[in-house]
Amino acid sequence: MPPLPARTSATRSLPSQQLDVMRVLVLHSRYLSEHASGENRSVDDEVRLLREAGHTVSVWQPSVTDNRRSQVGRGLSAVWARSAAKTVRRLIGEHSPQVVHCHNLFPSLSPAVLREARGQGVPVLLSLRNHRLICLDGALLRDEAPCTVCVGRLPWRGVVHGCYRDSVLASGALATSLSVHRGVHSFDMVSRFLPVSEFVRDTHARAGFPSERMRIKPNFAWPSAVREGAGDYFLYLGRLSQEKGLATLLPALRESGHRLVVAGTGPDEADLRRAAPPSVEFRGVVDPANVPDLIRAARAVVVPSLCQEAFGRVVVEAYAAGVPVIASRTGGLPEIVEHNESGLLVDGGDRKGWYEAMERLLNDRESEQMGIRAFALWQRRYSPERGLAELEAAYEVALAGTTDGRRG
Repeated sequence: MPPLPARTSATRSLPSQQLDVMRVLVLHSRYLSEHASGENRSVDDEVRLLREAGHTVSVWQPSVTDNRRSQVGRGLSAVWARSAAKTVRRLIGEHSPQVVHCHNLFPSLSPAVLREARGQGVPVLLSLRNHRLICLDGALLRDEAPCTVCVGRLPWRGVVHGCYRDSVLASGALATSLSVHRGVHSFDMVSRFLPVSEFVRDTHARAGFPSERMRIKPNFAWPSAVREGAGDYFLYLGRLSQEKGLATLLPALRESGHRLVVAGTGPDEADLRRAAPPSVEFRGVVDPANVPDLIRAARAVVVPSLCQEAFGRVVVEAYAAGVPVIASRTGGLPEIVEHNESGLLVDGGDRKGWYEAMERLLNDRESEQMGIRAFALWQRRYSPERGLAELEAAYEVALAGTTDGRRG
């Protein structure tokens, strides 16, 4: 990866520049999909960002592979991870962090770590990168349609449908954890919530989380070599699963014959390969080091999600390379894809809309101009400098104990 650029004069005007070197403890229950997980990569990127800025960062990222306990044992841990809380107590004693920054809590950490950190007198921040605290599935989706039946309620309907990992047992453990910790006010231990988008903030606020303790902290993308020309193929980069919506794009591709490169794997890969027309090329798992080159050669990145995406990390990665995006008009995606500027928005299941959007970006001038505007948007909003300033500012607010729900 390229080194973090020097801070600019625009960055110096932000309050983050008043912050001295800090000691930060980062906690994250790591997803088994490793680099295929956007959340794993976002956590890794923030740790690198802080360290390159000179902050002292201690990290604990357990996963279910750290032990071989039974499914029942993992379920109990998800409800109240006593061993994780004990480890957090030890880490705080060893590293004396000024703030504890939590990311994914389940299944290895549970909200018990929030109580432990706050009980040790350390301000706690919790990133909201999905909707797991208010929806067992985490994506506000069921049966290929938006679902909000558990928002603002105890999530027992999600147990009936096995929304977490397609398992009634796992869903029951997660629902029990959320219900117990809401009942004992564990989430009151959080000094600041950091939703990645306004959509995530507003959805959690409707579910009863305090908007005055939320501060929007979008994901950022590292610098990349910028595309030259209009690009070649359309690119899908992500998990091959039902909620990501790639299957809904295939009819438009069959009709048009447009070339699509698919990078990623997942449970739907075999079905998608059988249904795809000859113009679709499946690359499988791509080495993360090769992803920037793959993006830079694209005419546009497509994000046909059916689920209520919290953010869409691949969007800002495309912007960093000067590549426009065609995305579903769902969740937080309309906040980062500026229609007719940095890309195009299409209703998720609108085959004609997807066909017309791809046809439009086959025009070289359209693709080049939108790519230029996409890169400018990355520079303004989603660069590492901007991400660092927003992260440091959130820590300042948490340390000061003030109430500030504005965007950083």
